[in-house]
Amino acid sequence: MATETSQTLDRGLLVLEVLARAEDGKTVTQIAQDLGISRTVVYRLLATLEQHALVRRGADGRTRPGMALLGLARTVQADLREAAMPQLRRLADGTAATASLWLADGDDVVTVATVMPAGVDGNQPAQRVGSRRARGSGAVDFAIADTESMTSPRWHISHDDPGFGATTFAAGLAGVAGLGAAIGIVSAGRPIHARDSARLGDMVVRTAVDTARALR
Repeated sequence: MATETSQTLDRGLLVLEVLARAEDGKTVTQIAQDLGISRTVVYRLLATLEQHALVRRGADGRTRPGMALLGLARTVQADLREAAMPQLRRLADGTAATASLWLADGDDVVTVATVMPAGVDGNQPAQRVGSRRARGSGAVDFAIADTESMTSPRWHISHDDPGFGATTFAAGLAGVAGLGAAIGIVSAGRPIHARDSARLGDMVVRTAVDTARALR
């Protein structure tokens, strides 16, 4: 038997998804065109979302995500971190490299969790939780970009990653609504051969899949 759903709620969530992907907000007309619904319906949806501070409408006529989403994002980040930690531990120990979870925050990438491999000295590169860097063209950045239209994760690699100064493997993390997320490893101090790259990349992808499954 099909599950009953709310069309209005579904449309409201779609509006939030459209705004989350927009760099500088959207007009009512643009939202209506993106979703294939009337401007009148969009106005009603925005009025309701604005009452709950989930969106804000500017003097320029464009609507942007609202401040209330920040509180929801913090909760999502905490849940995401909790779901990811066991997977990060297995990934770190299995690869002898530092495993990390990253989130996109505007034009930055923020480290939200990191796990050092057991029994490895402190020379492994590790990002402090909460540290950020500008988004660029490294493996983490490509992995996060994948989540905008990803059906299944794939791994990316970058050598001498400008954000970490080491070889980085990353895969996009699906199932984190409204957030671009990636999971992966940062490895330094040893050369990585082609056969090792495939093995490490596959392990990162499996970790991304397992973490997404833990979020359901």
